[in-house]
Amino acid sequence: MKETDYAGWFRRSTPYISAHRGKTFVVFLGGDALAHPNLIHIVHDLALLHVLGVRLVLVHGARPQLDARLPAIEKKNGRRITQATEMSVIGGVLGELRMQLEALFSTGLPNTPLHNVDICVSSGNFVMARPLGIVDGIDHLCTGVFRSLKLQRVTRLLDTESIVLISPHGYSPSGQAFNLVAEDLAAEVSVALQADKLIILDDRACLENAEGERLSSVTPTYLEKELETFGEAGRTRLKALAFAVREGVTKGHLLSFEEDGALLKELFKADGVGTQVVKEQTNSIREANLADVSGIVEIIRPLEESGVLVRRSRDRLEREISNFLVAEIDGVVVGCCAVYAGEDMAELACVVVHQHFRNGGSGIGSGLLLAAERSAKTMGATALFALTTGAQDWFLDQGFLEADVDSLPKSKQSLYNWQRGSKVMTKALH
Repeated sequence: MKETDYAGWFRRSTPYISAHRGKTFVVFLGGDALAHPNLIHIVHDLALLHVLGVRLVLVHGARPQLDARLPAIEKKNGRRITQATEMSVIGGVLGELRMQLEALFSTGLPNTPLHNVDICVSSGNFVMARPLGIVDGIDHLCTGVFRSLKLQRVTRLLDTESIVLISPHGYSPSGQAFNLVAEDLAAEVSVALQADKLIILDDRACLENAEGERLSSVTPTYLEKELETFGEAGRTRLKALAFAVREGVTKGHLLSFEEDGALLKELFKADGVGTQVVKEQTNSIREANLADVSGIVEIIRPLEESGVLVRRSRDRLEREISNFLVAEIDGVVVGCCAVYAGEDMAELACVVVHQHFRNGGSGIGSGLLLAAERSAKTMGATALFALTTGAQDWFLDQGFLEADVDSLPKSKQSLYNWQRGSKVMTKALH
């Protein structure tokens, strides 16, 4: 990445830094992630989130490590039937993995990302569990399910800027230890904390549609319908994401543990790199204000650089911000347009939707147009006009008609750039 590219990316990440500060993220690291060479980079990225003020709870798994130590262990419906004699082996494996993570967060050599970063990782008997019991006539013995989280204790640790680390086991009031499904535990912990995000790191980069295209956002209902198309581990993780979001967690995320920087790209870029799970998108179209200028600049810049849009300076945008409408999803500006009062015709300009939301039936462009039409009517206009060099098909789809330059208001005719040769599109307002 060029230095200028890095600087630009860092500036554009500022709204996300502000939005994530003070939020609670539960991050699931499966045993496959803990065994991958990219783990050290994941730890560095988690440390960065911590430094930026994110409250982190890490839940780790151990499936491949336990399979290696206990290859003959019986399973039923994806759950181990855990013998009492096997709990000591499981405890040893979990202890090793916990030490591995604690050691990585303790690394502070010069010329490393954690140099001079003092991170406290806290673990303990935070999880209360109960036996799974007899299912389909089979006693699951020391295999358990989540019962409760010592919420006040975990919250207190997060308040003291500790990273909380939870292993996939829990204890009963009688002092018995139980082996838990790590993904289920991560979901239950995120619900108990009413976390802002549950992030699951997987060997898949994202979910895809039938055409092999990335699905940036899905609902729990979609996940539940697609579960049978995935293997055992995949089903467990997707069920966890669906459950967490249904029970109140704001967003779930499925990311790759193999891709370096996937966590940062997902959290600090508008379009992300993985798949997020949301109960429903929070969309709105509203009048713009000065705080939206940076977001508008970000989405119009590529079209200005390609010559599709006439360049607007930041100063001009700030002066004309009262003419702009913005579309936002979950607080992030993803589209804009401007409406300028005229004689009987108002001008519609700078209609832009972030490239990630232009396809897939988002309806953002149509929504902006409807809001622009309402705004033009309040100005007393009876028609809209727009000048375009490449989007005439979209305007035609929205009920515009192609017209001559002579149909423009007199004041605009004299300003028409014949060299640019823009198409004139008009629409009557009813």
